[in-house]
Amino acid sequence: MTRAKARILGLLLPFGMAACSTSGTYPSLAVRDVERQSASGVPAGGEAAQPLPPLPPASADLVSRLAGLVKVAQAADRQFQANRTEAQRAVSAAGGVGSDSWSAASVALARLESSRSSGMGALADLDVLYAQARETAPLRESPSVSAIAEARAQVAALIDAQDGVIASLSSRLKT
Repeated sequence: MTRAKARILGLLLPFGMAACSTSGTYPSLAVRDVERQSASGVPAGGEAAQPLPPLPPASADLVSRLAGLVKVAQAADRQFQANRTEAQRAVSAAGGVGSDSWSAASVALARLESSRSSGMGALADLDVLYAQARETAPLRESPSVSAIAEARAQVAALIDAQDGVIASLSSRLKT
């Protein structure tokens, strides 16, 4: 008897759910007159748009900070170049994986990678400065943004060259 009730309930349930729905009409999804673009907009009065005021030049503090960050990156690059010859010699002399010469080459490569850490820190600081400057003037490139972008490009070029050297030496070192 309970199976028969379950079957009848299963047949009547959709009708009961349909009774719960609203019987209202819904608006059409067709394009309304107000949504048409038929040159209905009237231009504002005959005034010309006011030019935006010029953005202030980069502050002296910012310029000196940028110069300091570039100097930090250049010092890191000099340290990197000093460690580069040692790493190249060690990688060229490296034997099989696990040998003493391979271990020495791995250590020299790690020293080479760590010698550029202060340059990477300078690049990160420049990224933060750039983001803050863009928040200040998001619609136009301010002189501050231009100065930061120029310093960032210099530091990024050094880091990119270092990345190339490390990738080359890493690929030559047998793993």
